[in-house]
Amino acid sequence: MKHNDLISILRSCAPYVHAHHGRVFVIAFGGEAAQRPEFERLVHDIALLHSLGVKLVLVHGARPQVDERLAARDLVSEYVEGLRVTDRATLECVKDAIGSVRMEIEARLSTSLASTPMGGARIKVATGNWITAKPVGVRQGVDLQYTGEVRRVDVGTIRANLEAGRVALLSPIGYSPTGEIFNLRAEDVATATAAALAADKLIFLTPTDPTKWKLAASAGDVGQMSVPEAERLLAERGDKMSSEDRGCLGSVVAAGRGGVKRVHLIHQGADGALLRELYTRDGAGLFFFADSDYETTRPATIEDIGGIMALIQPLEASGALVPRPREQLEQDLANFQVMVRDGAVIACSALFPFPEAHMGELACVAVHPDYRGSGRAAVLLKRIESEARRQGLKKLFSLTTHAPHWFIERGFVQARLDDLPMRRQSIYNFQRNSLVLLKGL
Repeated sequence: MKHNDLISILRSCAPYVHAHHGRVFVIAFGGEAAQRPEFERLVHDIALLHSLGVKLVLVHGARPQVDERLAARDLVSEYVEGLRVTDRATLECVKDAIGSVRMEIEARLSTSLASTPMGGARIKVATGNWITAKPVGVRQGVDLQYTGEVRRVDVGTIRANLEAGRVALLSPIGYSPTGEIFNLRAEDVATATAAALAADKLIFLTPTDPTKWKLAASAGDVGQMSVPEAERLLAERGDKMSSEDRGCLGSVVAAGRGGVKRVHLIHQGADGALLRELYTRDGAGLFFFADSDYETTRPATIEDIGGIMALIQPLEASGALVPRPREQLEQDLANFQVMVRDGAVIACSALFPFPEAHMGELACVAVHPDYRGSGRAAVLLKRIESEARRQGLKKLFSLTTHAPHWFIERGFVQARLDDLPMRRQSIYNFQRNSLVLLKGL
């Protein structure tokens, strides 16, 4: 890797290192993840997250390990509504499997990692009887016996361990006040824990690539989806998904309803996907947001100056935009709208009103190269049009040398210089010879 590449990567990751430090993330993965050859690398990535100051709660599953133990005893599970019927013999297999998986995870996390990329790191792991459960009861006429659901999460003890610098490890097992043991879905444990802790993120590592769900939905960005969209996708396409995918998407919806603002689904088989999802702007999985401020369009503030300049300076250098010094930009800031994605300015535009002529100038339209062709400039145009109407303006105009067709495709028509307000005519740059485009509102 070239030095410049390394510097660029570190600079791009820095905002996320800062944003995630001290935050609580709940990470859930199935028992199949522990069986994969790349599980060792996942442990290294989890260790790296911990070293960067993230407070981690890990929730593991054990479904394939339970199946193996049942098969060894010639036992077959019955499922009702996607839940395993847990009789006493099955419960013994569940306890055996979960204990084995948990000890394997503890061993990998507790090692000094001397021969790994996290050499010298030591991770303290804490586990406990932090989940109080109750029986699911009878479903479709079948008593699920020792299959349970989460009743309460011991938030105080988990938080105390996180504050002490430990990784909290939860198993899909719950206990009743009377001493009974219940078999739980790992997804339900993770969802309930994230909601109870008011975790900053809930992350599911999935055996299949979840981004295909977004492709099937055919709406917006491939990598992100609102929780209401997830609800619609589950209702419309849930019956075509595997039971695991359907259950995971159902957990996303439940988490969103429970107050978890951000949920991530990441393919566990992709090397480094966890780090790419958390430390790059566009991630590597499917991201669900319940909060409305992940990507938003709003009036610019003084904190956006640096982001706006980073967008427009390459266009100024190419001649597409008129150079605008920082001082001038600060003076004109009230005229700007910005589109912000996860704290970064990815697009901007400005409206300069000429109220004496009932006209406004659309200027400084710029979109980050990674997001061009995604319709964001059109969103900004609609925003500017709405603001112009609010100000009582009747026409919108723009001067361009590079992109006349973009404007024409959106209702602008070519006009003459003397169609502009007199005040704008007086400062027209004849050397640039910009085309005048006009649109009625």
